[in-house]
Amino acid sequence: MQPILSEMTNNIYDNDGRLLPVMEHFLSIQGEGYHTGLASYFIRIGGCDVGCHWCDVKESWDPKRHPLIEIETIIDQIPKHIENVIITGGEPTLYNLKFLTGKLKKQAKKIHLETSGTGDISGDFDWICLSPKKNELPNAKFYKNIDELKIIIQNKTDFDFAESQANLIKKSGCKLYLQPEWSQRNKMTPLIINYVQHHPKWQISLQTHKYLNIP
Repeated sequence: MQPILSEMTNNIYDNDGRLLPVMEHFLSIQGEGYHTGLASYFIRIGGCDVGCHWCDVKESWDPKRHPLIEIETIIDQIPKHIENVIITGGEPTLYNLKFLTGKLKKQAKKIHLETSGTGDISGDFDWICLSPKKNELPNAKFYKNIDELKIIIQNKTDFDFAESQANLIKKSGCKLYLQPEWSQRNKMTPLIINYVQHHPKWQISLQTHKYLNIP
């Protein structure tokens, strides 16, 4: 299965982002990275130009499977007591996110972006997590702006890729994470533990939401 690239939607890059192909939106707990354990509202936007073979949301790749939704109707459903909103995908940077983040800011939300970095940066974010992939490298602009670098470790060569990506980061204080690919976790987690013990600039990220059986 490959990502759907041709004629993904007419609204990629070229509108004000009031309508987006949202796959799902839901209240849950952030399961990965720096903000693990934080109550968060997720907005998952359909459409992806990367197509990792181990992706656990392949149904997000084709935006035509997901109706264009008025963003304001989604924002109205976010519980008022929830401060953190995570915009993810698919690949959300394929879209203009200024309207979405602007509306969320007016409600005093803290906005997190999870991205492979293949599109453009648009919108106002409090936290950007970049998870680059070998087969489609990020837009160089992201290395200047990210707060968190998360590398998925599926095999031993991914450690070299992690170091090469870390060397490109321009922003001081960026958090560095190595995360085992879920299907290889039993094999790769011991290697990650050993690697972090000898390279302490890195930390371990686990997909705790999968262990907890929550979305």
